[in-house]
Amino acid sequence: MNKTELVEKIAAGAGITKIEAKKALDAAVSAVKEALVAGDKVALVGFGTFSVNERPAREGINPSTKAKIQIAAKKVAKFKAGAELADALK
Repeated sequence: MNKTELVEKIAAGAGITKIEAKKALDAAVSAVKEALVAGDKVALVGFGTFSVNERPAREGINPSTKAKIQIAAKKVAKFKAGAELADALK
């Protein structure tokens, strides 16, 4: 499902126009993004939790030259499905 299809589903499910659904989806995505950038968790009960994990610096190998390279530490977004979502997928 892409963004356009998701907007159509939201509009149909909420009984609103596609334009309103797109604005709502964009606002929700923006709010989640801002919270993660600030280092906060976003927990949606029954759906899941978005959080930020820190990956430490590590040593890797360039596959073409076999030379050792240093991979910098970075932060990554993580999603953990909630119990209701996990049960629905079984």
